[in-house]
Amino acid sequence: MILPGFENSGPAHWQTRWEQELGFQRVEQADWFHPLVGDWVEALAAAVAAAPAPVTLVAHSLGCVTVAHWVARGGDTAKVRGALLVAPADVDTAEVPELVNFRPVPLGPLPFPSIVVAGDDDPWAALPRSEAFAAAWGSRLVVVPGGGHLNADSGLGSWPQGQSLLAELR
Repeated sequence: MILPGFENSGPAHWQTRWEQELGFQRVEQADWFHPLVGDWVEALAAAVAAAPAPVTLVAHSLGCVTVAHWVARGGDTAKVRGALLVAPADVDTAEVPELVNFRPVPLGPLPFPSIVVAGDDDPWAALPRSEAFAAAWGSRLVVVPGGGHLNADSGLGSWPQGQSLLAELR
């Protein structure tokens, strides 16, 4: 299950490629450009509830923060077998008015296996903050040197390294 971040994932983003190439389902949000944490959490809850089988969450940026909020708000995680959390956005320090309602980032443990993947030069989260997210969530941390925000601008294509990490969770 694909969970894009703020402004969605465009055609060159690895999430979109995985959706097209691997048949993953995208959790659609009502408003990608003016996100509301309650709406995003509700969309995730509905998608997981509607899934006919266990799911693995593949979140990017604000999608990672949405997963943390969903768990913190008592989301039904019984169907989740794991989560690949890529480039979690540090909305606590981001100077983007549309993201303020996602503050603070929940720092409780996730009740399923998870891997946080972070670029060591991500403009949306300093590496120490990504390390703190991984520790708080009980996630394994994988650092990608020079990976940036691990998005389309990072030139990852279909991102084979990410697919390998996902295979570990599945």
